[in-house]
Amino acid sequence: MKIRKAKISDLKYAQKLINEFARKEQMIPRSLNELYETVRDFIVCDDSGKICGVCALHIMWEDLAEIRSLAVEKNRQKMGIGKNLVKQCLKEAKSLGIKKVFALTYQPEFFKKLGFIETDKSTLPQKIWGDCLRCPRFPECDETAVIIDLNE
Repeated sequence: MKIRKAKISDLKYAQKLINEFARKEQMIPRSLNELYETVRDFIVCDDSGKICGVCALHIMWEDLAEIRSLAVEKNRQKMGIGKNLVKQCLKEAKSLGIKKVFALTYQPEFFKKLGFIETDKSTLPQKIWGDCLRCPRFPECDETAVIIDLNE
């Protein structure tokens, strides 16, 4: 298995994987158009040409980025794929000079094992005023905000 930057040809399956979790209300759905527009944000786990995991690092501001759309095939979970996808995103964030990376998640314990800590959503105004206002779940969002400081 190899973690690599996503290609255009990966996006239809990535969308299918993301939206399977979205149908269960475990993440926000993503349109194919949105994935094409943000393809540079995405990395995938490629197992001999088959995509089994996806994750994005979305730059929010000069010192802040978000992990989003982390999805791993159900039969491939608990194998370290999600952890490796997040670690690769954190490595990329650090190389870009990003100081903090956050995620909004229904799985805060997963992120805590990787060094994230819980934070109040109000500490993320770029996210709230940028993306959250457009979300159908706003203002009743029940996701947990987690953040990691890459300088520590």
